[in-house]
Order: sequence, then C-alpha cells, then structure tokens
Amino acid sequence: MRSIYRGLAVVAAVAVGATVIVLALPSGPDEVVAGPVTAPPAAPASSAPASSEAAPTTSATPTPTSSSTPTSSLTPTSALTPTPSPSPGSSLAPGYTAMQALYADPRVPRLTGRVKRMALPRPAKRLVKDRRTGLAVPRLGKPWKTHGAAPFTSKQVLPAVRGGRLRGMLVTCPLPIMEQKSPRDTALLAARWTLNHHPKGSKISWLASQRVKTGWMLVYRVKYGKHSSRAAVVVMDGGMSKPGLAFVTVPDSQRKRWRDIGRVVSGVRVLG
Repeated sequence: MRSIYRGLAVVAAVAVGATVIVLALPSGPDEVVAGPVTAPPAAPASSAPASSEAAPTTSATPTPTSSSTPTSSLTPTSALTPTPSPSPGSSLAPGYTAMQALYADPRVPRLTGRVKRMALPRPAKRLVKDRRTGLAVPRLGKPWKTHGAAPFTSKQVLPAVRGGRLRGMLVTCPLPIMEQKSPRDTALLAARWTLNHHPKGSKISWLASQRVKTGWMLVYRVKYGKHSSRAAVVVMDGGMSKPGLAFVTVPDSQRKRWRDIGRVVSGVRVLG
C-alpha cells in the first residue's frame, strides 16, 4: 500500500509540473511573451495636441455685438475735435464788433483830429506789380531787394543787420482783416494787424493819416522796449474781390531808410 501511495504522489507531482509548464509557454506560434512595459517619451509642449479643456480655441471667445460697442465710438467726430485757439490780437470777444475790439486794445490809441496829413514825395516810376491785389508799389532801389513773397504776394527787404532780428520790409497782399464800411476804419484794423509782424509788446503811436485814391493811408511809430520802428499801411481797392494792402516797416537799426516810407505811401497805385 505504501508503494501505491508513493506512486500516486509521484504521478500528482508530475501532473502539477506539467500544468505549470503549459501555463508558462505561449499558446500559439504568433504570440510573444510580454516584457516590462516602458513609458513613451514625453512629447514637447509645442507639439502636444491641445485639448478643449487645456487650451480653449478662439471660437470659444465671444464675438462682440452692437450692444457691446464702447460708448466713445458712438460720440460724434465733431465733439472730439478741439476748437483752435485764436491768435492774439485777431479775435473778437462774443458780442463785440471789430471796431469795438480795436478801441478796447491798449496797443492802439484813438486816431484823433490832431494826427495831420504828411507831405508826400513824387511817386516812383519803377514799380512792382501785384496781380493778386490789383496794386503796384514802388520798386525801391539798393540796398532794397526783392525776396520770396510767401506768405504775402510781393515782398522787398533790406539786408539783415548783424546781431539784429529785424529788418525793413515792404509787402503787399489781399486785405487780411474784415473790410469795414469806412476805408479809414479798415486801415486802422490793418495797422493793428501789422503788430503781428513786430516784437511782442509793441504799441502804436500815429504820425499821419489821410485819404488816398480808393482807400486810406496811415503812418505810425511802433514802440517795443527801448527800440522802435517806423511803419505805414495803405489800403486800396484794386478792383479785386478784396481790397489790397501795402505794408512797410523799418526798424530803428536801419533808420537811414525811414525816408523810403514816404516814397512807398506816395507810390501805391491801382494797376490800370
């Protein structure tokens, strides 16, 4: 009996070993025993596909509608455009006329009857013709010379003085201010306008005032600090849409040419 049990035990052991061997072997010729699993290399962030959770697409951004338009975009353009500031001496206070503004300007005194006429020399024969104004002015001899006219329509100047900012000039242009009913009043406003071409703080004192053909003439001194200029304006109707203006000024650094101012005012004429 012992030999029988011993034999059965041997048979059982052999059967168990066979079972283990069968489980360890591949079940078919196409199967491979699995080895240790190796994790794949991590993909670079730039090449990783974006998921809808990690990186929202642009389509997820809400599109602005008319109800989301900023209020400022609805403001009229005219309301956003700044109003230009008027230049000094050329603006009118609300409700004032041009002449009221002139009389309120401390730089320009009243033109009274005490201001006399002046003796004028014979008109010059050589002329500079300005077709824009319909006027002609004397062509002054040396040291005067013609110069680039802009922003005027004709221009003659004296040579610049060393160390000085001012030099004599004679210019013509269409009337740069509003014409008045009286040629005298128009000339007064024109003289006030010429202060834009003199140093800051300049003040006028009148030297002569008289009627000329189709217009008016004024001669005056312009005082600024310790220095002064002699100047004159002639406003004359040259047959254009606006009267023409001739303006001459000479600083005291060139006082030897002050005599040319008389030649200018006596020589302005209408082109015919």
